[in-house]
Amino acid sequence: MSLVAKQLSTENVAINFGPSHPATHGTLHIHMELDGEIVTKASPEIGYLHSGFEKLGEHLDYNQYITITDRMNYLSPMCNNVAYALAAEKLLDIEVPKRAQYIRVIMCELSRIADHMCSMGMQAVDIGAFTVFLYNWRMREKIYDLFEMVCGSRLTTSYTRVGGLMRDVPEDFVAATRRVLDDIPTALEQIDGLLSHNRIWLDRTRHIGVISQDQAISYGLTGPIARATGISYDLRVKEPYSSYEDFDFDVIVGANGDVYDRFNVRLYEMWESLKIVRQALDKLPDGPINIDADSKYILPPRDEIFNSIEALIHHFEITMENRGFTPVVGEAYVPTESPNGELGYYIVSDGNRTPYRVRTRTPSLINFSVFHEIMPGQSVSDTVAVLGSLNIIAGELDR
Repeated sequence: MSLVAKQLSTENVAINFGPSHPATHGTLHIHMELDGEIVTKASPEIGYLHSGFEKLGEHLDYNQYITITDRMNYLSPMCNNVAYALAAEKLLDIEVPKRAQYIRVIMCELSRIADHMCSMGMQAVDIGAFTVFLYNWRMREKIYDLFEMVCGSRLTTSYTRVGGLMRDVPEDFVAATRRVLDDIPTALEQIDGLLSHNRIWLDRTRHIGVISQDQAISYGLTGPIARATGISYDLRVKEPYSSYEDFDFDVIVGANGDVYDRFNVRLYEMWESLKIVRQALDKLPDGPINIDADSKYILPPRDEIFNSIEALIHHFEITMENRGFTPVVGEAYVPTESPNGELGYYIVSDGNRTPYRVRTRTPSLINFSVFHEIMPGQSVSDTVAVLGSLNIIAGELDR
């Protein structure tokens, strides 16, 4: 009796990647189907960190909501503060003084460096290059020292105000910032030397998670992810805000749209941010940091509150419920270039002291939408490299 060979058959395996996984950088949950170790399907499920941030905007006045913007992207809160303030100021049809604009630029670019350093450091940890994380974290802490010097907080800064800033920078801020700027190039050179020509790093990042220009445009991708595909699109150049047109810098682009290019775009963008901050410090104008107090949009100086009944009444009217400033009925949206891409706040006013609606265009949500398309054909180990290169922040993803 002859033996009949049985034909072997295989089937895909379904697994859950996250949300309790150190490489998901928060509460990201991905339903994955595998053929061996090759991903055939990856379906993200979001909403694990939903905090109702946008709904809270309907119950807080325009300055109170700034504290909420900190919690969306907690790696670069200054950028969120500025983006929201710009939208509110457009709604009120006001423009802050030049000094305030320059200080906002300095804070945003320092935040960009800190955000990129954390992103690249955590991506390196995911792939196995722990030393890089230490170099990045050390410099990030020095930048946070500057934030603490300016506003008293390191993470949730709440530094901007509608119409200006919480307070001016201290006298020694410029000198302290220059010292930090002098230290950052050494860290960038160390990171470049450790990774850019490292054989293991190249094998784990080149030709992995490739995003084409057509995909970037179709999905509305922005920031380093879009620029890594070769798209030269930067809102600081295309639609300048806060006096970005006063500064000379280059838009960094890649060519292949893979994990390696996204890493390089972030690396060289930090060099450009250094250029911008140095120019802003050199040209930092004198003058006020808030619009005229008579406009009734900002709080009067504290020393005036204790010595002037008019200033005390002004303070009372702005801070007490059912008072405060009330924009005209209308809507406003201002796009800004955050470290991850286009960040904008859409505000609708019905003429009350609180917005009628607040909506946020967060880059993490848009950028994560392409994940399911680029993962099929990659290995399971590539998942952590791709996620790290997208730099998804769960706070602004779910909101």
